[in-house]
Amino acid sequence: MTAVTTRTVAYPADGLTMTGHLALPSGSGRRPGVLLGPEGPGISDVLRRRADALAELGYVALAFDINGGRWFADPREMLAYVTPMLADPDRMRGIGRAALDVLRAEPRTDPDRIAAVGYGTGGAIALELGRAGEDLRVIGTVNALTTGRPGEAARIRCPVWAGVGSEDPIMPPAQRDAFAAEMRAAGLDWRLVVYGGAQHAFHHPSDPHAVVPGVAYHPRQAGRAWRDVVGLLDECLPVTG
Repeated sequence: MTAVTTRTVAYPADGLTMTGHLALPSGSGRRPGVLLGPEGPGISDVLRRRADALAELGYVALAFDINGGRWFADPREMLAYVTPMLADPDRMRGIGRAALDVLRAEPRTDPDRIAAVGYGTGGAIALELGRAGEDLRVIGTVNALTTGRPGEAARIRCPVWAGVGSEDPIMPPAQRDAFAAEMRAAGLDWRLVVYGGAQHAFHHPSDPHAVVPGVAYHPRQAGRAWRDVVGLLDECLPVTG
């Protein structure tokens, strides 16, 4: 592992001032970039640590914001905010593109070698960037098997990997089937990994005081999903030099 440098970056998107977390690897040369999307509540320390871990592996990682620097502790408040966003592909693309522009403009980033990896809402945004035809090397999502507007998945120019818990009530088997059908129809290089016994947000340590049915941390499968994400990046976007 190598030393990393981190800083907060502010940028406009969706009529808000977004606050992202940028993690840079040691050295001075250009490195591949990873756009890292958060779940609906916003950027957490867990996501920041993931960005830092990716920088330790040699990536320029930007954990991007979707809520204007806010953290929604109340699930009802979060859903009231993100549900209209998830129903508006153009809005999601605007949020994602603004963050992508920040990552590409970073001098340490190789602008031609960028991946988009997201969790929940952030994963849906990563997929929409692909459907918009953005130049990405790979898209990875966890808990985000969202389908797009008819035919637009054919614009995706890279492999797609998705992970989901087998017991996730928000992404049930019917949603998995719809996602798989969209990927097949577009003729993409895609994978879907189902993590047995895991519910929604299984990758994120739960707040014991905020119990939400169908949402639970699964430490074993969380570790496996993270290793799968790292392996995906190593396959499709290896750090060289």
